[in-house]
Amino acid sequence: MSNEYITTIGLEIHAELHTNSKMWCGCKNDPYEKKPNQNICEVCMAHPGTLPVPNKEAIRKVITVGCATGSRIADFTEFDRKNYFYPDIPKGYQLSQYLLPIVSGGSVNGIELTRIHLEEDTAKSSHDNGMTLVDYNRAGVPLMELVTEPVIHTAKEAGAFARELQRILRYVGASEANLDLGQMRVEANISVSKDPKKFGTKVEVKNLNSFAAVEGAIDYEVARHIALIEEGGAVVQETRGWDENKLETFSQRKKENAHDYRYFPDPDLPKLYLHRLFDIESIKKSLPMLPEARRTQLTNDYGLKSDVVEIIISDPLVVIYFDTVVNGKDTKYATLAANYLVADIFGLLKKENIEVIAVNFPSTSSFSTLIDMIIANELSSRGAKDLLPLMIADKNLDVKKTAEEKGMIQKNDTELLKKIVEEVIAENPVQVTDYKSGKESMFMFFVGQCMKKSKGSGNPGLFQEILKGELGS
Repeated sequence: MSNEYITTIGLEIHAELHTNSKMWCGCKNDPYEKKPNQNICEVCMAHPGTLPVPNKEAIRKVITVGCATGSRIADFTEFDRKNYFYPDIPKGYQLSQYLLPIVSGGSVNGIELTRIHLEEDTAKSSHDNGMTLVDYNRAGVPLMELVTEPVIHTAKEAGAFARELQRILRYVGASEANLDLGQMRVEANISVSKDPKKFGTKVEVKNLNSFAAVEGAIDYEVARHIALIEEGGAVVQETRGWDENKLETFSQRKKENAHDYRYFPDPDLPKLYLHRLFDIESIKKSLPMLPEARRTQLTNDYGLKSDVVEIIISDPLVVIYFDTVVNGKDTKYATLAANYLVADIFGLLKKENIEVIAVNFPSTSSFSTLIDMIIANELSSRGAKDLLPLMIADKNLDVKKTAEEKGMIQKNDTELLKKIVEEVIAENPVQVTDYKSGKESMFMFFVGQCMKKSKGSGNPGLFQEILKGELGS
């Protein structure tokens, strides 16, 4: 029955911009300051007689995002007052943009954008023992809002869009866009209908703080809407939240419309002619290689698998790290480096509860040396895995010297390896009999024993060749 319905999704995504100061004053932009109400002043607390001054760098960052998404940058723009009362809005209204956003049009992942505008973040409320406390450190932080056209049709498509936007924000330096910290927040507008020419009743799910939550909330709402309609009920236009524990949405309030906010241009802020204030063409030329171009580069130049590529391009600093290590080397080198980076380095950092960011990786020079040694058959995979924790702990580690001192240099002396093979065969007569009786899986047991006896320094390929000769296979 559900395949008779057309799902329509539009996303609204907020991202806190990475600037030194807040949107309208000189207070430090640090909403995660642990002491409440430290980064505040008369302006961001809306004391009588104070006047806001726009943060030029915040406007530049929104323009940069617009350039990265192929959007139109407005010539003329202004800020509006969005009127509503809540304790986290000191002024009783939010400075935002309505009819004249900075950016319009463009696309991400083939999804058309409606607009990207700039506003201010709210304060943070906490509720405890019947009391509500408000921390205004976040009040006035520059907040970018991106709105898509209602052209998304699946939860998976919505999740992919949000992930790609996060990458773009990080690549151009606009925002760290960490969902866990609330630096990026996703809201999904969802409707279902049997009529392809008409939208169903729209429901908004707010403050989704993970990609899993975005996809889970959309799937849940689609199923809920269809069930309501099939039972003869009606979907109510409202705002809902997402319960991470129950994996379901819940009603918060009836949905407001634009006229409820009584938008009007803010009289205290200047009208802005952006093409006079900024060199838009220079901003376009200064853009770094964006995620899609990086994706193509890593796939076409090095033949890396798509899942490995997605991990590497997830963070611009990881891409730069990988580029520096590979530095124009061939496909074999790049593939080996990518596999050790994604599987071993990432795995070690996670195991040790160390944040998986480029600054915690081994130095690029030591990692390059490690890959060089593996390719030259100087170091086995076992030796490489033993060296990596040392390289993470000591960024100045001399990889080759340490490998020599710890006896990790791979031995390719056939006579020496043959002697080890003979010892292993002599020490395991039962396993030899099993193998010769047809239990071929025992072969790798012998390889493992040889590697163990050589303390990981024997060439596993040579061990296999010698074993085949000695075991008569």
